[in-house]
Amino acid sequence: MDKRDTFYGINGISLREMRPEDFEAVHELWMSIHGFAIRSVDDSYEGVLRFLKRNPGCSVVAEKAGEVVGSILCGHDGRTACFYHVCVREDCRKHGIGKEMVTFCMRALQREQVSKISLVAFMNNEVGNQFWNAEGWTRRQDLNQYEFILNEDNITRFNA
Repeated sequence: MDKRDTFYGINGISLREMRPEDFEAVHELWMSIHGFAIRSVDDSYEGVLRFLKRNPGCSVVAEKAGEVVGSILCGHDGRTACFYHVCVREDCRKHGIGKEMVTFCMRALQREQVSKISLVAFMNNEVGNQFWNAEGWTRRQDLNQYEFILNEDNITRFNA
């Protein structure tokens, strides 16, 4: 592990690259957060492992006293990055952990020469929307976001 891979920060928090062995603790964190939504395929152990392999060094966990208290799944296509599941344990918020994790990911993306990051914050996610707005992120009003769930029924129906 390189020095840049671990950041010892404020209030006894350390940041480091997310690893496959972090999955259970990260999943437990996700499940502890009110209103958090995950998908059974993408957010399974296999799905997260596949994501981490595609995007080495970009995702982060925050630890306090050996416990995962924050995480970001971060990936890119070589041009634009996306943040997924940005979260900080509710009792650890308002201490700069989210901002430090975002910066950690930004530095990783900078090394990859990625120049733009996007994310989705659900409209009813008041905490998340307040955070992104306060940090100067731009809420896009000029586009619609679409998604298509890949499964056999949907592909067959699309092709009909």
